[in-house]
Amino acid sequence: MRLVLATLPAEPERENEDFAAFAPGAAVLLDGAGVGGAETGCTHGVAWFSGTLGALLLRSITAHPSRSLADCLADAIGIVRSLHEDSCDLAYRASPTSTVVAARASGGALEYLVLGDSSLLLADGDGGAAVITDRRLDEVGKRLRGPVDALPTGSPEHSAALAEYRDALTGLRNRPDGFWIAGPDPRAAEHALTGTAPLESLASVTLMSDGATRLVDRFELADWQETLAVLNSGGPHELIRRVREAEGGDPYGRRWPRGKARDDATALHWVLP
Repeated sequence: MRLVLATLPAEPERENEDFAAFAPGAAVLLDGAGVGGAETGCTHGVAWFSGTLGALLLRSITAHPSRSLADCLADAIGIVRSLHEDSCDLAYRASPTSTVVAARASGGALEYLVLGDSSLLLADGDGGAAVITDRRLDEVGKRLRGPVDALPTGSPEHSAALAEYRDALTGLRNRPDGFWIAGPDPRAAEHALTGTAPLESLASVTLMSDGATRLVDRFELADWQETLAVLNSGGPHELIRRVREAEGGDPYGRRWPRGKARDDATALHWVLP
């Protein structure tokens, strides 16, 4: 088993709100939902939330191999809630949240869980690639983000439209008509996408935040098989370098409208024996 991990914050001076870690036979990746410096109701911050939840989730899925990944995530969310519910306002609409991707190899199968718009890329032995992504956030976003995409990224008008968009998005968080993401309520884990795949059919498993998948799903400069080829030849560092190169060539979002000119980007590439 070989694992390679790369992560970069959106800007060198900013805290990275992504978190990824692995243990023998298991890996997790979380993308904390930042709110651009706005009030969250939490004194700890988004990076603390995603890092603490990720560490507790990895511990749970390795310590309790018979429990489902969804149950382990619910347990971890509950523990994080208990750690700061006395000091933070978890009822606040913009309290910290995070996407979650988890994978565990056990009994000849790979179990996986995806919640939010991070992705899991499964590669078979013949070079084929299949991606599992929770598209509910994207579907809600498409209904709301028209005014954001019409403005140059980073402009005052774009920032104002982005704030309104995020406020509207927050109102649809963890609702049947909206999308599901890890936050203060353990019940969100019930709505994660879960499944299994035979280990013998897989060559690699890759966990990626949406900042790392931009090359495919935002910029359309590569497909998933091409992304897999980059991961196999240059690793996650090369994938993120290419994302940064594309972002740098379109700093104002004129070619590729987006909320952030650059985003935290993380990829964990797990090559199976």
